[in-house]
Amino acid sequence: MTPTDNSSLIAFICYTAVVLALAVISNYAFKKRSFLSEYFLGSRGLGVIALALTFGATSASAGSFAGFPSLIYAHGWSLALWIASYMIFPICSMGILGKRLSVISQRTGAITVPDILRERFESRTLALLSTSLMAILLCVYLVPQFTLAALIMQQLLGSSPIYQELAIQLQTVLPELIPQTANPEYVFGLLLFALLVVVYTTFGGFRAVVWTDILQGFVMVIGVLLMLIFAIIQVGGLPNASSAMSSMQPPRLGTASFNLDMPAPPNGIRIDSETWFMLGDDLYRTNEAVHILEGTQESASVKVTQIMTPFEIDRITADGVAELPATAVIHELTPYARGDGQSGTYMKPPGPSPSDPNGFLPLGLAVSFFAFWALAGTGQPSNMVRLMAFTGTRTLRRAIASLVTYFLMIYFPLVIIFCCARLLAPGLDHTPDRIMPVMAYILSEGAGVPWLAGILIAAPFAAAMSTVDSFILMISSSVVRDVYQQSIHPCASQRSLKWISYGTTLLIGLIATFGALYPPQFLQYIIVFTGGGLAVAFLAPVALGIYWPRFNKSGAIMSMGLGIIVYALLYLIGFIILNDITPVRPLGLDPLIWGFLASLIGGWIGTYLTGSNSEEVLEKFFGKPLPTQDIS
Repeated sequence: MTPTDNSSLIAFICYTAVVLALAVISNYAFKKRSFLSEYFLGSRGLGVIALALTFGATSASAGSFAGFPSLIYAHGWSLALWIASYMIFPICSMGILGKRLSVISQRTGAITVPDILRERFESRTLALLSTSLMAILLCVYLVPQFTLAALIMQQLLGSSPIYQELAIQLQTVLPELIPQTANPEYVFGLLLFALLVVVYTTFGGFRAVVWTDILQGFVMVIGVLLMLIFAIIQVGGLPNASSAMSSMQPPRLGTASFNLDMPAPPNGIRIDSETWFMLGDDLYRTNEAVHILEGTQESASVKVTQIMTPFEIDRITADGVAELPATAVIHELTPYARGDGQSGTYMKPPGPSPSDPNGFLPLGLAVSFFAFWALAGTGQPSNMVRLMAFTGTRTLRRAIASLVTYFLMIYFPLVIIFCCARLLAPGLDHTPDRIMPVMAYILSEGAGVPWLAGILIAAPFAAAMSTVDSFILMISSSVVRDVYQQSIHPCASQRSLKWISYGTTLLIGLIATFGALYPPQFLQYIIVFTGGGLAVAFLAPVALGIYWPRFNKSGAIMSMGLGIIVYALLYLIGFIILNDITPVRPLGLDPLIWGFLASLIGGWIGTYLTGSNSEEVLEKFFGKPLPTQDIS
């Protein structure tokens, strides 16, 4: 589905202009303040709305608006069980860590999570270790965010002849940097997004990130609620959607090439992605654009999906399917491991699965994921940083209530919207991460307001951007503060720190951009892996460090190390040894659960095998509160 006019593009450009304007205003805001505190924490001045929306917008990343919708689209209603505990994670994160982190960060002057660990355990080594681990995992986490944004840009601009020509020219000019197997329109969209987000993050700092998070938080919830209304209307109501889904069978996934009887004419032949075509009585849909280059007779293999449900085939072909300018040749088709030929699998757990005969979400795994999101969300360093930047306990209490409501208004509607997407946009199962922008166009055009697609697309774009800017800034702050200032040049001037921060932010953006040149099929798997890894590495050391006086440096190192080793090993066995996309789950429990338990055990063993902390540290972290500190 592509735009039929420029109205959605104009709306999207206006949104982007507002984001850049906020960065410019923010840059002026911190010129007369301490650079590090303002650039990386906004001078610790977050109020209720700012705290709730920057916390929520950062948490609601590409996983919420690309990976999560793609899994709903692929597996159906079982995703409601999968995401359920995300509604309570703000209570866990803000309630358990918020007050203590705020007090301690002000006492110690800490700006980053490694800052807290260095002050608590009097260990520069631990701070460097945590910085390195955070930087690696967050750089990996950024790849899905960049991928989603590039897919949105491709969907928004892909029908423009100028955009198509520039994309092809870019790949011709930079063949060494851009893989020839990559879709040039995707690559061009990726570079446009990277330029936008890196420029405004570098220029505006934490305050720009918070201001844009507030804007993006409103855009996200408004976009989701509008999509919910349009989706329910266009499928004829939830009862009708449920009845249709109960009759659906999972599709079959395969590849195809397209041939000509004679060489292609000048400029070649292009068949758009999402094009329907028939081979005999079988119905297929392309999931990638087809290019037959000038002077050639055959395209490269592209992904196609075969529709298997009889009523879907009848409905789609009722008005006829257009003839293709080339002949399709199907190379292979793969049935689902669970659900192939079965009706109703989208309506009940464990849901259909292309690779797992047990389905997507067996009961034990559903229980495991209820613990997963509460732990993973609480253990994210990006959330901890925001808990170091609010104004007082009253702000924290109100933000918790606001954020729980905010997540309810996003995640449950998303389940409904993208179950409806199986009826409104069938046949995208090979590239399900594109379902969000595709649905934005389908719903806005179906509602007779095509310009609204630009606003609806801004919701997932905002989710990716709000996560990217926060994570880039957090990596940059840890590198500048914990590596450069603390270990290399303690007497660095404000000017030097500013330019080192700018350069680091730019470098991180470049790394994530190159990583996104090879996008995975399911973004959510990367997000789950890296999000879980961050929680395993940081939740136990930080929580034990701020609440347990006996906890010491050896305990923190063993906690972090043993947790990550166990967590990574379970993924390694699944990914490499068993050649499976999913990790090994002993007793049906996710690796995060085992990693977190190992982290707690490692922390306990390391603590009691070595000595206690210094009196100075105990006084600083567990003594009387500062007279001016609001902890009421």
